[in-house]
Amino acid sequence: MVNGDVEKRLWAAADQLWANTDLKPAEFSAPVLGLIFLRYAEKKYAIAEEKLGPVGAGGRRKISKADYQAEGVIFLPDNARFSYLLSLTEEDNIGKAINEAMKAIEDENPDLKGALPLNYTRLDNWVLIALLKQIGPVDLSGDAFGKVYEYFLGNFAIKEGQKGGVFYTPESIVKLIVEILEPYHGRIYDPACGSGGMFVHSADFVSRHQKTAMNEISIFGTEKDQTTVNLNKMNLAVHGLSGDVRVANTYYEDPHNAVDKLGGRFDFVMANPPFNVSGVDKERLEGDPRFSLGMPTNDNANYIWIQMFYNSLSERGRAGFVMANSAGDARGSELVIRQKLIESGAVDVIVSVGPNFFYTVTLPCTLWFFDRAKSETERGHKVLFIDARHIYNQVDRAHRDWLPEQIEFLANIVRLCRGEAIELEQGSESLLAEKGLSKGYANVPGLCKVATREEIEAQGWSLNPGRYVGAAARETEDVDFMERLEELSEELEVLNMEARELENAISINVMEIISA
Repeated sequence: MVNGDVEKRLWAAADQLWANTDLKPAEFSAPVLGLIFLRYAEKKYAIAEEKLGPVGAGGRRKISKADYQAEGVIFLPDNARFSYLLSLTEEDNIGKAINEAMKAIEDENPDLKGALPLNYTRLDNWVLIALLKQIGPVDLSGDAFGKVYEYFLGNFAIKEGQKGGVFYTPESIVKLIVEILEPYHGRIYDPACGSGGMFVHSADFVSRHQKTAMNEISIFGTEKDQTTVNLNKMNLAVHGLSGDVRVANTYYEDPHNAVDKLGGRFDFVMANPPFNVSGVDKERLEGDPRFSLGMPTNDNANYIWIQMFYNSLSERGRAGFVMANSAGDARGSELVIRQKLIESGAVDVIVSVGPNFFYTVTLPCTLWFFDRAKSETERGHKVLFIDARHIYNQVDRAHRDWLPEQIEFLANIVRLCRGEAIELEQGSESLLAEKGLSKGYANVPGLCKVATREEIEAQGWSLNPGRYVGAAARETEDVDFMERLEELSEELEVLNMEARELENAISINVMEIISA
């Protein structure tokens, strides 16, 4: 695991630009992350070079660029090595040299064409030298630099405020989604793919189960911002992955033909879409097969996204995504759509997540999981609810995540419910024993409950785990004020939404009576 000193050194590199240029974070994040990309690419290239030997080495069969690519690394010409750039002096044109390094990589690696930053000549020589020196001495082993790369994205999310959340989803959230979906083989789609964390962790899941990711999974994504798509391509490339990631406004465009009249084409859909978006032009969505369950009447895109995920799935496909808490209890037209989803038998698992997991917002969220094949099983009329709000690791005063054993524990609850073998490599055995789950699945008050369709109907088709799981017995009351305030705020938002819908319905009914 990366230690705090390394993290601070990398963040200090970003502060060089923050303090010594007139660039805003939205402008300098691309060049800084570009250098992080170069540093990590060289790290992986050096490992491959030690194994294979330099290009041109060997007997009758010479080592070539293709041998490096077969190892899942980006081929680096000599002038594109981070170590070469670090050796340059103040007499050299550093910005030009970095631009040429990026261009050389794009020429050798077509997947990265147009994705790498080429604006380094905007920065003074001395700033670039300081930046290279900050990053250069960092010596990491294994995949630790990949962890820093993702950590660095997260810190830009903090620095850039709300806009940062556009491209970064916390690692522990992504890992749990992947562990529950189990994307061993097939086509993976993320229609709000950001920096590509869902793809990278899916590939890691495949690798941990002794298979080669690029032989098992195909990657498809859309994102409306070109800069974010570029980050995505860089992230895929340094992990030895490639995919079809396109710039598109997913509300109105379906460049991958995710859904047609015959149904969806993807085996797995995973996403962290923007919550509670208003202003979507619903007239442009009429007749789109992605929204076959009906158009929500209120000005909120949550159920536009939810339908998109559901309809993009093949007959046996699975989906996992992050959603606003309020979506689980939304009324009116959204309730009608939710009821249809529940009655389809595809709603598989719902997980409540506490506040402070995201870098830019403190509100709690909910993870939804669909399984189109579940309707054919004895679990077809049931949904597993998990309340994970009390499970977390306190990173600092304002941020939380899950430890590896906590992620494994939550995923094991789902595996037990499905009748699958559990995994214990991360040390979740003691947590399972503590909750009485060592010998198999059981409903645990305050933690998990399998609810039948009849029970869900009795709760007004709610998908709020708190309505089913109940409360665990506690010896003392231990309530975090801010956490409770966030929960009450969410409840108030739901009640206000219901009140507006009721007011609208009453107004319509009165007008009908008057005009009769």
